[in-house]
Amino acid sequence: MHLTGAISVRNRATPYKGAMFAAYPGDIVFSKIDARNGAIGVLPPEIAKAAVTPEFPVFVPDLDRLNGEFVKLILRTGGFLANLRKKASGTSGRKRITPEAFLDLRIPLPPLVEQLAIVAAYGTTLARATELEREAKETEAKAAGAFETALGFGPPKPLPNRPILVAAFKDMDRWSHESILRQQVGGDASHISPYPMVQLRDVIDDLENGWSPKCYGRPAESNEWGVLKLGAVSFGVFDEQQNKALPRHLAPRPHLKVKTGQILISRANITRLVGATTLIGKTRDRLLLCDKIFRVVPLGPPPVDAAFLTEVLRTSNVRRQIEANVTGTSPTMKNISKPALMSLTFPLPPKQGQITLTNIFVAARAMAATMRQQAKEARAKAWAEFETAVYAGDEGTAQVVSS
Repeated sequence: MHLTGAISVRNRATPYKGAMFAAYPGDIVFSKIDARNGAIGVLPPEIAKAAVTPEFPVFVPDLDRLNGEFVKLILRTGGFLANLRKKASGTSGRKRITPEAFLDLRIPLPPLVEQLAIVAAYGTTLARATELEREAKETEAKAAGAFETALGFGPPKPLPNRPILVAAFKDMDRWSHESILRQQVGGDASHISPYPMVQLRDVIDDLENGWSPKCYGRPAESNEWGVLKLGAVSFGVFDEQQNKALPRHLAPRPHLKVKTGQILISRANITRLVGATTLIGKTRDRLLLCDKIFRVVPLGPPPVDAAFLTEVLRTSNVRRQIEANVTGTSPTMKNISKPALMSLTFPLPPKQGQITLTNIFVAARAMAATMRQQAKEARAKAWAEFETAVYAGDEGTAQVVSS
């Protein structure tokens, strides 16, 4: 039982020794401990039958008076949960909601036809939010595909089903079976890109990493120095809140301070996040680079635009190169070396072409972000309108379930 009200089932390796109860689609189930925090929901139709322990009381809604979807929503309204919390009893750390306390609660009860109308209106607004989220995802995917196509990156070619190969000598990195297999299996697109292929070492001066002293377990205050955590770069957007406060007895190292316009690359994490790259748009003062993050040291004058480099290092082709070079035995902490990163290969358009391609991509991403914000607002509106429709009327109240 999740705090969102979602219900999931699992198979136990060993039988449960205590009493258990059956629950069927449409039944209301809640967690005695977490119901006051939102762990209360309705068993979905895809779960044909579930067995629950006494920690999860099961109730049958009176469907002659209550629509199932209406029940599911009403149990998550702020008013209902506030009243539920008042019913919690026990010690402060382990307060529980008893079945009797739940049965004693009352809900607004419009006529069944009005319940259906309220639920339908909520569903319509929610469907629009879902559509906006789908459009945002599709917009980003198309923009990423267009960016890679413009660079000459394409999907890996399938291996031939016969022992024959036709290729121009000038298009091959090295005349050998190793080169051909790398192009076919690894997705190396050097032979189809309209631009010259370069390695990262060709377009930057260096990669430098920072310092990871023993810090406090909290973020730095505005007047304190902080050391970045991996989470500051893990998801492609710089998050200055992902830092730990530097102890006052340690002197900061100002040459490691991160600044706007710098590119950061993670050198350690789980495989899909190793090599995560971000461009610092803005940052608070007094944040230091940590040992597990590389900072790009640009050449002067730089032959590559910082925003373009950030985006090209995220392309599927470069990601395959990164993941092919991760090391480490722990599944939760892989690493990539500086030489491996410096050897990453990608196409390099002229400087103005880099800027143009990146601007188009960034504009599409901003459009997707706007759609996601609209979806978030639509969801909030749907919920506010539902609560208003339910609690603003003069309808009577009734118990949630039948006996």
